[in-house]
Amino acid sequence: MSEEKTKQQHFVLVHGSCHGAWCWYKVKPLLEAAGHRVTAVDLAASGIDRTKSITDVSTCEQYSEPLTKLLRALPNDEKVVLVGHSFGGLSLAIAMEMFPNKISVAVFLTAFMPDTKHSPSFVLEKYGSNLPGPEAWMGTEFEPYGSDNSGLSMFFSPEFMKLGLYQLSPTEDLELGLLLKRPGSLFINNLSKMKNFSDEGYGSVPRAFIVCKEDKAIPEQHQKWMIDNFPVNLVVEIEKTDHMPMFCKPQQLCDHFMEIAYKFV
Repeated sequence: MSEEKTKQQHFVLVHGSCHGAWCWYKVKPLLEAAGHRVTAVDLAASGIDRTKSITDVSTCEQYSEPLTKLLRALPNDEKVVLVGHSFGGLSLAIAMEMFPNKISVAVFLTAFMPDTKHSPSFVLEKYGSNLPGPEAWMGTEFEPYGSDNSGLSMFFSPEFMKLGLYQLSPTEDLELGLLLKRPGSLFINNLSKMKNFSDEGYGSVPRAFIVCKEDKAIPEQHQKWMIDNFPVNLVVEIEKTDHMPMFCKPQQLCDHFMEIAYKFV
């Protein structure tokens, strides 16, 4: 390998709704064993962050604060490889808008990827309109919160996790998810009121998208629609992989992360 390709990268890993930094427990040591630096972030009211519950978090910006604080604290000459899974794509977009010069590439891992022409909530609203109905959530609990009930918390049901998220992942990882899940939110009302992401900020950061072919939570069709809606620099596809590739195919995922990082050094 060339010297450039062996250069240490700093990977910042962002989880999806109802999950936490813990979901990267297989991928983090693999990247570190390859010589890279890895930071897995707990977003607000997620993972082991017990300072808040989701009902204390009214906006996606507040939810994403642990990520934006991390990037703000980085030296100005340091760039990270930013990875977001599932709803973590919205936190990526917020961070990319604020710190485009601190990110060498943003990797959307079967993640919601907004554009710059529509409201930040557009890709979520399109996703919701394509669902067959409430039964698609398999008993997932949704509860209004906030003084004006504009917030909506979401708590994945065991059935949704087993059949919709983890259907190809090891049973032990499903069990871990069931033990550690916490209520989250998609912040659709808040995101619908936010101003569009800009071409100068969010849109200026190179983007890669990893398509998970057997994802039942964000189906391949919607993943590819988001790519067509806002084309990326690189698309990678992983076969026989559910919504949780970090559990389902950790080594393959790690290899793809490194390949993507090397392309955008």
